[in-house]
Amino acid sequence: MEYVIKTNNLCRQFSSVKAVNNLNLNVPKGSVYGFLGPNGAGKTTTIKMLLGLTKPSAGTIQVLDQSAPSENYLHRIGFLPDVPNFYSWMRGDEFLTFVGQLFDIPKAELNRRKAELLEITGLKGVKTKIGGYSRGMKQRLGLAQALINEPEVVFMDEPTSALDPIGRKEILETISIISQRSTVFFSTHILTDVERVCNRVGILNHGELIREDTIAGLHQDYANNAFRLGIIGDPAPFIQELKTKAWVQDVHEEKDSLLLTAFDIKAVQHEIPSLLTKHELGLSKLEQVEMTLEDIFVRLVKS
Repeated sequence: MEYVIKTNNLCRQFSSVKAVNNLNLNVPKGSVYGFLGPNGAGKTTTIKMLLGLTKPSAGTIQVLDQSAPSENYLHRIGFLPDVPNFYSWMRGDEFLTFVGQLFDIPKAELNRRKAELLEITGLKGVKTKIGGYSRGMKQRLGLAQALINEPEVVFMDEPTSALDPIGRKEILETISIISQRSTVFFSTHILTDVERVCNRVGILNHGELIREDTIAGLHQDYANNAFRLGIIGDPAPFIQELKTKAWVQDVHEEKDSLLLTAFDIKAVQHEIPSLLTKHELGLSKLEQVEMTLEDIFVRLVKS
């Protein structure tokens, strides 16, 4: 498998705080890679290091087979920050002209790219000055400017976090289109967005990578072996014994039930009744649960 982004034991320390700790990423070419984590997990700091905007405290980075930071790859990537800034007095097409000229794109080619990107982002024919754009329109223009140099990798930092549902839908549809031509590295904490457009994820928590896998791989490990139990009585001794069982992967206590993940579904069906009897507990429900990516994410960051 060809990787366009690789990090090796990447660290970034601010005073006594390790914002990123021994991070090892492997982002395949052609993927839409969801870089996930709670607020403060170190996602933005990582992106800044990948872009050469912040120096690592330790470790190494390779982007497009070039060591970072390097001018040898910066012209081959695009970047959409979480809050893109523009010249408010310009129109969208004028801003794209300005950005294209920074890349020395020939005029005829630049005009072709502008027309295509304005079409893709739904801004074709918009004559309003950027100062009058909605937040969603600004994000779409930000995507267009990130693509004007036809990058091989596009970095996006929380591109939908401050948008309403319509704006989020528009951005995600645009990401789906551009993923046909570029690898997308997509930082977010909105899990429903990830399920919609990403095919691989890295989950960061407290600066550390706790899981890197395909969406299908995460669902295979968690989604089909989860059970929700409604327990009548004090479940504490029951939970303690469950944790000693080889067939139990994890037990998570929820508000009014237990979420059990198991390596062996048949063991759940056969052994749970006898364990409940042993601990003199009642059972109000036992149901197999189809876990969402959000469920899996919460389990991983809280474990």
